[in-house]
Amino acid sequence: MTTGDPPGDSAAEPGSRPSPGRAEGNAPWWKGAVLYHVYVRSFFDSDGDGFGDLAGVEAKLDYIKALGVDGIWLSPIHPSPDRDWGYDVADFEGVHRDYGGMAAFERLLAAAHAKGLKVVLDEVLSHTSDEHPWFLESLTGGADGPKADWYVWADPAPDGTAPNNWLSVFGGPAWAYQPARRQHYHHKFLRQQPKLNWRNPEARDAALGVLDHWLAKGVDGFRLDVAGTFLHDETLADNPPVPPDERTRHHWSHAGNLQRHFHDSNLPENEQMLEIIRKRVEAHGDRFVFGEFSEEEDRCGGYLSPDAGLHSGYTFVMLLARKLTPDFVRGHYETLAAYPTHWPTISFSNHDVPRTLSRFGGEDASPELAKLMFALLVALKGTTLIYQGEELGLPQAKLTRDQLRDPVGDLYWPYTGGRDGCRTPMPWAADAPNLGFTSGTPWLPMAREHEGLSVASQDADPDSALAFARQMIGFRKASPAMTLGELEFIDAPDPVLAFVRTQGEARIACVFNLSDAPVAPTLPSLEGAELLPVRAGEAELRGASLGLSPYAAVFLRLAR
Repeated sequence: MTTGDPPGDSAAEPGSRPSPGRAEGNAPWWKGAVLYHVYVRSFFDSDGDGFGDLAGVEAKLDYIKALGVDGIWLSPIHPSPDRDWGYDVADFEGVHRDYGGMAAFERLLAAAHAKGLKVVLDEVLSHTSDEHPWFLESLTGGADGPKADWYVWADPAPDGTAPNNWLSVFGGPAWAYQPARRQHYHHKFLRQQPKLNWRNPEARDAALGVLDHWLAKGVDGFRLDVAGTFLHDETLADNPPVPPDERTRHHWSHAGNLQRHFHDSNLPENEQMLEIIRKRVEAHGDRFVFGEFSEEEDRCGGYLSPDAGLHSGYTFVMLLARKLTPDFVRGHYETLAAYPTHWPTISFSNHDVPRTLSRFGGEDASPELAKLMFALLVALKGTTLIYQGEELGLPQAKLTRDQLRDPVGDLYWPYTGGRDGCRTPMPWAADAPNLGFTSGTPWLPMAREHEGLSVASQDADPDSALAFARQMIGFRKASPAMTLGELEFIDAPDPVLAFVRTQGEARIACVFNLSDAPVAPTLPSLEGAELLPVRAGEAELRGASLGLSPYAAVFLRLAR
């Protein structure tokens, strides 16, 4: 590891950043990397059929590279009946025809690598589509067939109801009855997503073989969907309820949240599966595997060290946060402090949650808030995930019920619009009606809320969210302290969040005004500090007093 920042760190000029993909000292490439999350179906449509595709991603690689990121994470690309839009996989070794097939993927992989960009795939190994050949054989081959135990089957209760009280994330019992076997099969999500039985060695090895297949093709790693759900309790014990007096808005928002998921998933022995997966990936060399942990992450391996579980993981703690106070960051990092060897992956936004700007700022959110949140995301310790459009400061789209494609949105209408509001097509061109996504009808409507925020509208504007995003990523990549440094909070009065990133002798203070009013906190540790040119909003340092404009994000080099 280096012990100080390079000369470029003091000026923090974007042009001084190292090339994407470089490792600092002995650190693996993924530690401190910035990955751009591409939701392929909504990114760029190259052929006018209404669906984003892999050729479209390839066409926009220069745009992605210009952001300064280290690589891309692609949403699932495999053939699927699209009940859950790709998270119900029917063929783990193929590529969806909507995306251009295998040839399009191989061209994209080669093109990305030629530009120095890593490619990480989204793999869904806990369950499959009910149209996957494995499940069809498990269903029709009978209780004594070769794949009979590849999925989680159980007899119905004496009255014909589900075997136990497990609830699906997407509503209702997490069991579906199949007359062909006179049994129920378990599904944690849609009934069309049967749970693979990782307790069966052959099924588990088949799932691990999926990783081998894609690593042999040259991919750089994986994001594992619902990484806490590989194992289930063999006794099928009921899940305990969340006590009524502990239930919050989050618990009442989905029926499945009203119980603790201790037995359908999130078992402590899940940690063993994570280590098996990591070792399988590491057998192919310098690769990266991280996981999504949406429940009970402290008991199922979400906070393990990179040599005990997966290399990294992210939770929904900050993805679900809606109140913009220092506690939403401090609270999560206080949790992480209990696991000092864990390397986190940090994300504020993805394809499953409302966009950051709208979640924290509501319908009339200030554009300055978008810059603040992007600066905060990039400044935090960890490997960073940037969801497409976050660099543009996009708000959540509003859709009518007839426009929804998400089964969750339809299930809970009108309580929530589901996940489609963050999945609308990426706005590329300034002109209506389709903002450059496609010449045909896009699979989801272009968001009216995104007019004026397209790439074309922001690209040449030095004050745009896009320009700031490029500058902010460049600042991070030029500084070992911002990329790999430790994080220590500074005592600051609300609504100010402040912390120091430290690597060797280099110390960068990061200060954020999380309010729409100016503030001037006195922070003794800033005495003698140097304000750096990268910032959102305005700042003035007088001694230890730091004046900040609304939603300002500033960075200071601390005196040594």
